[in-house]
Formats: sequence, C-alpha cells, structure tokens
Amino acid sequence: MNDLNQQAAAHYGKNFLKEVEDRVEDGEWVKMCMQCGVCAGSCPLGPHWEHSPQKIFRMIMAGKRDEVLSSDSMWMCTSCYNCIVRCPRKLPITHIMHGLAHYAHKLNIAPKGQPTREVARLFWNSLVQTGRVNELKFSLAVYFKDGFVRGIKNALAMQGIGLKLMKAKRLNPMEILGGHKCKDAGGIKKMLAKAKEIEDRRQGFSS
Repeated sequence: MNDLNQQAAAHYGKNFLKEVEDRVEDGEWVKMCMQCGVCAGSCPLGPHWEHSPQKIFRMIMAGKRDEVLSSDSMWMCTSCYNCIVRCPRKLPITHIMHGLAHYAHKLNIAPKGQPTREVARLFWNSLVQTGRVNELKFSLAVYFKDGFVRGIKNALAMQGIGLKLMKAKRLNPMEILGGHKCKDAGGIKKMLAKAKEIEDRRQGFSS
C-alpha cells in the first residue's frame, strides 16, 4: 500500500462513501442511486462489466473499498453518456466512473495490465511532453506495450490502415522525429503541475 493510499485509508477508516464524496469527481451523487439498473441496460458494454455502475455504487455504500478500487469496471467506460441521458435521477454516472478510475490510479491500486488504463497512460505521457499527442509515437507505443514481438505483429496487422492514413495525409511518418509541438511546452507543464497541486490540495493529499 503506497503512502497516498495509506493516508486515505487511515483518514476515512471504514467510511468509504465519505471518501468517495470528498475525493472523487461528483462522488457526492453516489448515494442518490436508486438501483434501477437503467445505466447497465443502456451501456453498450453492459454484458461485459465486472460490476455495473449501480453495483459499484452499492458496493461504495457498503464500504467495499478494495473491491471497488481494484475493479476494472471503471476502465470499461467509453464515455457514450447513455447512462446519464437515461438515468431517472440524472446522476453524472460517466463522470463518477472516470473519477473512480482516476482516483484508483492515483492511489496506485487500479488493476495492473488493464488495457484501457495502459492506453490512457501512454496517451497522457505523449501529451504532456509537448502539449500535443504525437500520433505516430503514440500508435507505436500502443503496438509495443506488450513486448517487441507482439508489437511487430500488431504493426504488420495494421500496416494496411497505416498506409491509407499516410496516403490521405492523416499520418505523417516524419512525426517520429518530433512532430507538431505547442509553442510553450514549458508553460503547459507548469499549468499541469499547478492543476495537480490544486487537485491534491482539494483532495487533502500532501504534496
């Protein structure tokens, strides 16, 4: 258990609902769930959830901290917003699920090797370097995230699409040398650092 996780667990004890309300985006809405199941029935990935949103919310209220934060369910959300549109109480379900994923990642207890989490990490790492995602480097990082051999197989399988993208001028092979950059990458990094500082302060984490 890392320091942030220990700090949060010690502070809230068994009151996981209060922890979610304080430290997860829109977490204060969780207790408004009436367990109708419309969110699960509206989700295009509904049959594939380990725990549907209403189950996650019930688990939060039941204090099942480890089960919730180690679940891969939050990482299954595709942000289609069907759940929000159809929820009888208009709960911001998508925001809560992403907030839980972010919180679990911050505490370093999100499921290891979860594909969506890994792709999100690679995307973010590419973004913060220059302020813009280098599409070619990002694609290669995704292809090779499971090793060199798997990366070669992935690249070969996608070569047809890659060639079409280059022909349509949607993918520039010269981006491997650097690609598009924002003018003030240093300023962007300072902005992101400040945002992290504000978030940590809001959530009660020490720097």
